[in-house]
Amino acid sequence: MIRKFSSFTLALCLFLSVSAVCRGAEADLMVYVTNTGERYHREGCSSLRRSRIPISLGEAVRSGYGPCSICKPPSLSENALIPEEPRPPLYRVNVAELALSAEAELPRMVPAEVIDHVDGDTVRVRIQNAPDQVGPVETIRLIGVDTPETVHPSKPVERFGKEASNFTREGLLGKSVYLAFDWDLRDRYGRLLAYIYTGDGRCFNAFLIREGYGFAYTRFPFQFMEEFRTLERQARDEKRGLWGDNS
Repeated sequence: MIRKFSSFTLALCLFLSVSAVCRGAEADLMVYVTNTGERYHREGCSSLRRSRIPISLGEAVRSGYGPCSICKPPSLSENALIPEEPRPPLYRVNVAELALSAEAELPRMVPAEVIDHVDGDTVRVRIQNAPDQVGPVETIRLIGVDTPETVHPSKPVERFGKEASNFTREGLLGKSVYLAFDWDLRDRYGRLLAYIYTGDGRCFNAFLIREGYGFAYTRFPFQFMEEFRTLERQARDEKRGLWGDNS
């Protein structure tokens, strides 16, 4: 009796292990999403002409993407999703009561990759194992900084706008970065509000202002407002970027 029970138990464990591996393999299938869509696609789908972001099938389903009705990508069978890894919490600088952007702790931030650039103060990122309230692909509006307009639907390109936009593209596009947050998580357009930190621990929001590529945006309060105001005054005094005589 003991031998039969042990054999049955072993077989059951083996079956469950194989099933879990199969479910995991199914969820790990690669599909693709776009910068703006709500569907996931097969390789080569016509919807991927403008943007093509790889993502696992499991992550696509967990994030709320539905299958494309044109290319008919694979779907998950019932109960195919294996339990996901614990998602990292949002690192909020106001909760940490930080006085300066340089005091932020990089290991506690959310890792991301900059996949597209909109203008000087707005980029698109891909986030693996995104925290709750955050999707795998997000438009990031940098907190506390405002650069001259280049893509506003009702405003012309503003003075020094192209230079600021190019500065952000060259500094962030294709780079691995880290995200920290503040009081408000999103703006009225649904964009994720964040501080972007580069791998060397530099706060890119503050760097934009210090180098004269943007203004301290003080219409809404944020944790580093006084620091960013000081950085703008320094850029003005030193005639950096848009404050220069010949810019």
